[in-house]
Amino acid sequence: MCDSTIPVAQAVRVTSHARLTIRTVAAVSLAAGLLAGASGCATDSSTGLPAPSSTSASATTAASQVTVSGTWFKAAKKADMSAGFAVIRNDGTQPVVIVSAASAVSDMMQLHETVADDSGTMTMRKKEGGFEIPAGGELTLEPGGNHVMFMGLNQDVAAGSDVPLTLTFSDGSSVDLSLVAKDYTGANEQYDDSAGEASGDASAGAEMDMGGDQ
Repeated sequence: MCDSTIPVAQAVRVTSHARLTIRTVAAVSLAAGLLAGASGCATDSSTGLPAPSSTSASATTAASQVTVSGTWFKAAKKADMSAGFAVIRNDGTQPVVIVSAASAVSDMMQLHETVADDSGTMTMRKKEGGFEIPAGGELTLEPGGNHVMFMGLNQDVAAGSDVPLTLTFSDGSSVDLSLVAKDYTGANEQYDDSAGEASGDASAGAEMDMGGDQ
């Protein structure tokens, strides 16, 4: 028979070595767990490496949530006021707010609402805070209602022309649109600049023909 007895001194050394190894592995595992927790990352159990993080919902911009249709512009002469119209739908799960507009055909732009004054006259005025579109909701920009106001054209815009328009949202994202100019005569409103600044032909009480035949 083979003598499998291990000398006592050697056994002590083996046992100590095993305990040291177990302690070392436990310490490494604990350190890895603490690092993963501190970084806020989960680990892949098969590899021990940080698992890929999912894309945060906050990375979604307001501009990427909206779809725009029915864009058009009221044809007008240089220095006249005019307006842009569209239907803007928020397909996202959070509200979005349009805070400003810009276009190459006008040096001054405003977001306008149309309300009745004390005499019942329909009056256009700057929409303070911008246009908010709730999640799943829709904003209609139309003659006689909310619209994007071109306070004074720097060139003639004839029917059939394409008018560039950029809408910027409260998160800084923006969407570029192209509006087709049309002849239109319709609702007439007074412009009230008490809620905003105006210059030139866009003075207080200036009247704008919001229409022409489409």
